[in-house]
Amino acid sequence: MGSISDSTTEPNIPIIDLAAFLNPESTVEERLTVAQDLVSACRHVGFVYIKNHGVPQEQLEQVFSISKEFYDLPTEQKRKAPHPPGWSVHRGYSWPGLEKVSSAISATDDEEAIKELREVQDYKESYEIGSEENPSQPNVWPPDDILPEWRPFMTSFYWTCFEAGKRILRALALGIGLDEHHLLKYHNGHYNQLRLLHYPPIPEAAVRSGKFARMPAHTDWSTMTFLFQDDCGGLQVEHPNNAGQFIDVAPIPSTAVMNVGDLLMRWSNDYLKSTMHRVQLPPLQDRFSGDNRMTRARYSIPYFVTTDPDLLIECLRFDEEHPPKYGPITQRDYAAMRARMQY
Repeated sequence: MGSISDSTTEPNIPIIDLAAFLNPESTVEERLTVAQDLVSACRHVGFVYIKNHGVPQEQLEQVFSISKEFYDLPTEQKRKAPHPPGWSVHRGYSWPGLEKVSSAISATDDEEAIKELREVQDYKESYEIGSEENPSQPNVWPPDDILPEWRPFMTSFYWTCFEAGKRILRALALGIGLDEHHLLKYHNGHYNQLRLLHYPPIPEAAVRSGKFARMPAHTDWSTMTFLFQDDCGGLQVEHPNNAGQFIDVAPIPSTAVMNVGDLLMRWSNDYLKSTMHRVQLPPLQDRFSGDNRMTRARYSIPYFVTTDPDLLIECLRFDEEHPPKYGPITQRDYAAMRARMQY
């Protein structure tokens, strides 16, 4: 069926076309083939391009346009919707230097280790949005007179993304041998996170100082992430067979990039793979421009799909030869374990 095909990267990051899976006229075998191809990609690479994901192109163009409008605002206006202090709420605007992304699981009060980790600043700004019906993560909106279209459009786009996420969850469930709707029972959509990212231009000298990074290597905590990116480039994933070596995830038009999160890896008893990834500078020929030798700006939009926080997550796949590696846990407890070091 051609649901896996070559991409521009080496080694190959598969491209999965969901068209046959979503087509009501497809046979059972055709739908199952797509689902199994998706799971194979998630097992061996952990990253995959998704075609026919269900988010309309005109909405994607609009969300990038509105995102740029917001980030072009003066800093004092953006900070009228500030990220709340601390690590427990992830909403609103985070200015450069506020957040430090890490793959570490914090179970220590070693403040020196945290200080050392944060010495290299993540030079990016972001805005987090969730469901208006999530009581523990209230949204923080800019005043209507600053960007009146922001709240209604982003609220609608959040739910458009969740519909796309549900299609992927159905395919994943079928591909690992479960009822197609099994994973949907754990995801009502109110606990996901839409993130709008901007990596501002930065002087060449600041980059070479080693004190700034775009986003260091990390894994995502959630069930899964899918990402829309501009044409700048810079996303890289760890080589599936060569730890420490990273390969480019080049932007491919009309696709989303999907990756397995740590929670789903744990949930699947390590059957699926959560892969380290990072954001570097653009390719060398596009890296610096202008008389002041500035990096090129980058925009991307990840959408994190996660379970309802108090449902118990227990290993989905195990047998006598592969007993469960992890005890039951709720998403709420898992996220708290991971969050302290990030903000």
